[in-house]
Amino acid sequence: MDRAKKIIAASFKNKQEKYKEIFKIIDKRWNCQLHRPLHLAGYYLNPSLYYNNPDVEDDSEILGWLHSCIDKLALTEEVKSKIHLEIPLYRHAEGIFGTPFSKKMRATLAPAEWWMQYGASAPTLKRFIIWVLSLTCSSLECERNWSIFEHLHSKKRSRLDQQKLSDLVYIKYNRALKRRYDMRDTIYPILSA
Repeated sequence: MDRAKKIIAASFKNKQEKYKEIFKIIDKRWNCQLHRPLHLAGYYLNPSLYYNNPDVEDDSEILGWLHSCIDKLALTEEVKSKIHLEIPLYRHAEGIFGTPFSKKMRATLAPAEWWMQYGASAPTLKRFIIWVLSLTCSSLECERNWSIFEHLHSKKRSRLDQQKLSDLVYIKYNRALKRRYDMRDTIYPILSA
């Protein structure tokens, strides 16, 4: 987000009055939706970002939220302990993390792929990180919901109150999910021929 803000500021020739309102919008969205423990843990665990920013180790917010993620997502106390013991290997680029080729590939490979190839020095941390970095931030379900919303909120139905509209979207979306669930065992004649 900081890099994006720098690019925006530079495009306005660093004249704050021109981009101040844009930054307010970005900060509002960032703070209410994107500034979450999972995102900061992903930042810390992304080798291309982590190793290029030495200030990460002094950022108590990032470290606090990383530990919060570990505490919430690691299933057992034993796994949590192993992860915490393996983090210094990553932090100090020890073992495979510090090989010349793994350093070169930090910026080239996707973070989860980098961990797959170079995370063997910290196997428990590797499994945890691949899982965390592979979680997608997808808007697909929201877009499906909005599609249903647009279908229901037509010119004819523009006077529906918010709660009624939300109820209709809920019913329609869940009916579609149930229909898909009920069809899971259906044999398609074209495929079975």
